[in-house]
Amino acid sequence: MNQSNKRLILIIVSAIDALLSGIILLICFGFLPVDMSSWGVSPTVIGVVGGLWFVSSIAVLIYLLTRTEIE
Repeated sequence: MNQSNKRLILIIVSAIDALLSGIILLICFGFLPVDMSSWGVSPTVIGVVGGLWFVSSIAVLIYLLTRTEIE
């Protein structure tokens, strides 16, 4: 597998991570009607984990999209 295929896979995976963590944040802030009380975890913990996950996945996505190709 060459470098461009690896880079494309990482871009797709980080975009999916950003999408999933964004959904978690929407649930945490109450924009999506999901009952978090049955999950057994504090909503604050879910919000912090979702926020960190979102920020890190966006950072990786931005890095991969702005990195120049050196061959």
